[in-house]
Amino acid sequence: MLQILKLSLLYFFLVFGAGFVLGPIRVLLLEPQLGSRFAELIEMPIMLLVIWQAAGWLTRRFTQSLSASDRLSIGILAVLGVLVADTAVGVFLRGMTVTEVFLRRDIVSGTAYYVLLALCALMIWFRGKQTEPRPD
Repeated sequence: MLQILKLSLLYFFLVFGAGFVLGPIRVLLLEPQLGSRFAELIEMPIMLLVIWQAAGWLTRRFTQSLSASDRLSIGILAVLGVLVADTAVGVFLRGMTVTEVFLRRDIVSGTAYYVLLALCALMIWFRGKQTEPRPD
């Protein structure tokens, strides 16, 4: 269980760290020019690539001996961490309420955000499935 917690923290730090770096670029450079929706939609393929690469690296490096349910647990715990961190950033850095953090999202980019979180939760499991030996 400790290994699962450590790997979920590592996955969280990789994904949230990338988002934390990209966030100010999006807010300060893209949003004034393109608006919030398009700025967020431009950032999402980059975040998907980060998620794909981070999950692949973790799978190859650390999760070969883990079961599929353990890998799924890593992804789910990491996404829970992302949700807690997003809430903290929204409340403490952006002055939003908790409700605003989750419900005041654009319908298009907000939906894409939650889909991206679901993909993040599933990605280590999925990448692990790709590396499992196939029965002949």
